[in-house]
Amino acid sequence: MPKLKLKAGSRPPWVGLAAAVWVEISAGNAYNFPLYSSALKSVLGFSQQQLTFLGVGNDFGESFGLLPGIACNNFPPWVVLLVGVFACFLGYGVIWLAVTQTVSNLPYWVLWIALLVATNSNAWFGTAVLVTNMRNFPLSRGTVSGILKGYVGISAAVYTVLYSILLEKSASKLLLFLTLGLPVICLAMMYFIRPCTPSGEDSSVHVHFVFTQAASCLLAVYLLALTVIYDTVSLSAAVSYVLLAIVIIFLLSPLGIPVKMTLCRANAETLTPLAGSTEHLAEGEGDSTQAHPLLSPSSSASNLGSFFESEYASDVETLLAMGEGAVKKKRRPRRGEDFKFHEAFIKADFWLLWVVYFLGVGSGVTVLNNLAQIGVAFGVDDTTILLSLFSFCNFVGRLGSGVLSEHFVRLFLIPNFRFSKPDIRLRCRYFLSV
Repeated sequence: MPKLKLKAGSRPPWVGLAAAVWVEISAGNAYNFPLYSSALKSVLGFSQQQLTFLGVGNDFGESFGLLPGIACNNFPPWVVLLVGVFACFLGYGVIWLAVTQTVSNLPYWVLWIALLVATNSNAWFGTAVLVTNMRNFPLSRGTVSGILKGYVGISAAVYTVLYSILLEKSASKLLLFLTLGLPVICLAMMYFIRPCTPSGEDSSVHVHFVFTQAASCLLAVYLLALTVIYDTVSLSAAVSYVLLAIVIIFLLSPLGIPVKMTLCRANAETLTPLAGSTEHLAEGEGDSTQAHPLLSPSSSASNLGSFFESEYASDVETLLAMGEGAVKKKRRPRRGEDFKFHEAFIKADFWLLWVVYFLGVGSGVTVLNNLAQIGVAFGVDDTTILLSLFSFCNFVGRLGSGVLSEHFVRLFLIPNFRFSKPDIRLRCRYFLSV
């Protein structure tokens, strides 16, 4: 990977995290398929089987992240995001032309490829922001992953509110927003998502993450309640726009962290310590030196030091021999270290995670693709509440898994993948009961 210039400072990582929230909302555009699938079926005259196969293209494009992963290791984040912008504009643009009958009689395979390209933008958006922010917060990767993936999960509820209030439940307007609106959002956030000096870990970092998690949880509850209220109660246009503005404020809430850091730094610089204060006393004490150490080294410590010295000497000899070409030492990476693709491809852990992801996520997207038809089967023509409820549960699972796994990894050194076992058991029991 080429060496990228890191943005120094403690605030840029948090600015990048706030910008990543909007990109992750854009990365959930594949969840909109139930909102416009009925229009594809009615306007274009597709059968249920053809619609289901379009859903396969929707899922395949969303999940194909091999190329974005390779690109993240060879190009800066803005290049990866730019590819996603073009994919989103091109794919959804073709579908919008077909639904609005601007271009008629498009072949079925063209629409299938267009939907695959459109939803593949999710992989480019999500990979760019996830990899960049996990590198910016190397000590809180589980927490950052849970927050960002949680916003992807709740994006369906955000689109549902936009679809109901702003877009007047029009599939063509929704597709036009996906074609033009999402690329504009990602282009606006592209500058702020960049590699930064890795953030350290202290009490303030923990408080900032708790604030971001709390804001996302409040947003999830608010979106679910707003969808139910809007579907059951008739609201005026002014009230609807005010409620929509509150959603935007919630999405902007992570930006309050760098703003707070800026204001606190400015206040701290204006405060000067008083004469005779504890800071001056501490400085005076720091000038004095002690002649004798407080604790004398023990025999075990001296033995341990000699052991490390001998081991260090052997490592130095090995490095010198490698430099002279006498020894060629190549060690494979261990768990917790960075793997190249060909190194991970032959590991059992990689395939275990792949199978768990395939079984766990595959069942969820199957339900999502057929959510509109499930609603029709139960006599529910409007699937906005179903999609919002699906999005809320998706958000809780994503955010909760990241937070809990990070907590237990630090506390008990339990691997992250073990937290997928309860989910898989619940899914197996559900399908067996069905």
